[in-house]
Amino acid sequence: TLLEVAEALTPRVESYKKGVAFLDIRGLQRHFRGDSPDGEPYELNLGNALLRNLDRAGLPSRVGIASNKLAAHVAAGLAHTPTIVTAGEEADFLAPLPLQRLSPQIEIAETLRQWGIRSIGEFAKISAADVGSRLGETGLDLHAAARGLDPQPLIPRQPPPSFREGLSLEWPLVTLEPFLFLARAALDRLCQRLESRRLGCQKLDLVLRLDPDGRHERSITLPSPTRDVKTLLTLLRLDLDAHAPGAPVIGFSLQAHPDRPRSAQLSIFGPTALSPEKLATTLARLFALLGAGRIGSPRTADGYRPERLSMIDYAPPPPPKVREPRSSARGLLIVRTLEPAGALGVRLRTGDGENGHGNHGYGHDGCGDNSCGGANPSELYILDPETARSQKLSGEIVVASGPWSLEERWWTRRPVQREYWDVEMRTGELLRIYRDPKSGRWYMDGIYD
Repeated sequence: TLLEVAEALTPRVESYKKGVAFLDIRGLQRHFRGDSPDGEPYELNLGNALLRNLDRAGLPSRVGIASNKLAAHVAAGLAHTPTIVTAGEEADFLAPLPLQRLSPQIEIAETLRQWGIRSIGEFAKISAADVGSRLGETGLDLHAAARGLDPQPLIPRQPPPSFREGLSLEWPLVTLEPFLFLARAALDRLCQRLESRRLGCQKLDLVLRLDPDGRHERSITLPSPTRDVKTLLTLLRLDLDAHAPGAPVIGFSLQAHPDRPRSAQLSIFGPTALSPEKLATTLARLFALLGAGRIGSPRTADGYRPERLSMIDYAPPPPPKVREPRSSARGLLIVRTLEPAGALGVRLRTGDGENGHGNHGYGHDGCGDNSCGGANPSELYILDPETARSQKLSGEIVVASGPWSLEERWWTRRPVQREYWDVEMRTGELLRIYRDPKSGRWYMDGIYD
């Protein structure tokens, strides 16, 4: 609020620190000069006007006016406000004030107190060479401030850049292709402005004005900042295909939220890094096909069940600086987890041959009374229709390892108990299956690659 009130008077405003702002009031004489030549000086009228505006905004403040920031800051700290320091008289204004007005460092303040120096004027009378030899560079800066010298210029704050392009149409558009033709020209201008500031688009906001009256707003978040027009246009097409506005378009605006683009570092020895633009386009296509929340990088979650996982935004790691030597050891098996687990029918082989248990529940062959805990799976077939379409596995098991018991959340009303097996089919597939001891049902939740 303080900066907004100050910018109502002049665009050159510096945000110094919380609650303190500096204004460049040069050129405002004719706006605040009194009617009579012998009236109040324009600085006093300007200071009173600024105080009234700040008071209306709910900010009781004090104002100091001087030819440099140091004197103005000290003047604003005095009880009488507004305080005006005449140009060239900064040293005389500061001389009678206590040294604490310059906010010296604790060590220097203690040294000056031992010297018997209490006011700014007393400190300014000391030779600069003596101050530098005893207090160093920090003491010289404080000594220059005591003499009213402030080399720091006013640095006006820059308003946040707005990257927005749009167009009002003379006739309504009812199909996507003409709109994309016009949107490409707007994106070209938008990316040129981003490139001039070495920025990329991290988020793209689209606002469509609909005929006769209405708005359709969309927001596209990119996995990495980019200023590639083709990538942005592709993401725009995919989003509008999935979320049509439902009415003719008579105008649009595109706004880019800027961020620093990622640079792809080339490597002589290692593999080339993924292109951020191509990655953004690929992920956007996957989002459009599979939906939000289904694309990302899996991470393990706290718990014992192997299907526990969480999804985070995918960010590829940087390429290695040096090519790693090929390992001569056997590679680890990778398991593809099925979510949800597919229902199985399993026939068990005991030490005396195959058991004679019938089907339980949904046609699963197993032991609902947990009487065949030491039995080995003999053959399996898939009962879940969805799993059967994606994984056509059935037949005899040649190797079965297990069981590995798992128990989780035993302190709740619905604890989880499972018996896991790793099995190899005669056809060569390696599967991870488990059995629920309570129901006797079997499930497949993983396939080893």
